[in-house]
Amino acid sequence: MSKADLIFIDMCKDILENGTSTEGEKVRPHWEDGTPAFTVKKFGVINRYNLAEEFPAITLRRTGLKNCVGEILWIWQKKSNRISELGSHIWDSWADENGTIGKAYGYQLAQKYRFRQGVMDQVDNVLWQLKNTPFSRRIMTNIYNFADLAEMGLEPCAYSMTFNVTLDKSGNKVLNSILNQRSSDVLTANNWNVVQYAVLTHMFAQVCDMKVGEFIHVIADAHIYDRHIPLVKELITRKPLPAPTFRLNPDVHDFYQFTVDDVALENYETHEQIRNIPVAI
Repeated sequence: MSKADLIFIDMCKDILENGTSTEGEKVRPHWEDGTPAFTVKKFGVINRYNLAEEFPAITLRRTGLKNCVGEILWIWQKKSNRISELGSHIWDSWADENGTIGKAYGYQLAQKYRFRQGVMDQVDNVLWQLKNTPFSRRIMTNIYNFADLAEMGLEPCAYSMTFNVTLDKSGNKVLNSILNQRSSDVLTANNWNVVQYAVLTHMFAQVCDMKVGEFIHVIADAHIYDRHIPLVKELITRKPLPAPTFRLNPDVHDFYQFTVDDVALENYETHEQIRNIPVAI
């Protein structure tokens, strides 16, 4: 059975049984009808996924691989903040009058800085280091730029990635990664983000001639919204199914050449999707 399902179930149970409620407090998120969106939350959740063993797409309900990859490529490859270049409507609620999400996500990754090896953006710096100084302890990105927060449609939830290379017993380089996330809407976005950054780790590993290792997800505030609680309770009663097999086009060796058509999940059997999930904004 899928280990990602077991991790998800344990996390949800822990939040529901041991978390704290924000009901009655002053909160920013609200529902479409204007009602405050309260949560039950747990501070400091750490989930570990061994990408060498399985791909962490849950089977309790389907996670849309192509849309996940489309968004991560929009941020990390196109380095865009323009929603017309995304191909989906998941960011529409945070768009400004210019059709962008402000100086957030892809915008930050597009900014160039002077590194020791030259002027480049954060993504190119990571790729350069993985290829040239793979055992550095400084291979990371951070898009939580305090100078630009006021001009962002939404402060980044997933804000920092750290990459670390180890060797396996055969001497092969293994790429591990950590995603730091300040906030995670567990029902709507948790596995979405896990899948995205697992794929990103696979892509970076392939173009740098490495194997994949561990992906670690660190969440400061993991929460379940009040209107999601019944849905989550039903979801975690479902029986985990076998994990799918992840396929990445082996002919692509340049990160900027990947497309959504280069990824696939084989034997991805899931339970029925949960429809019309209300989204707090």
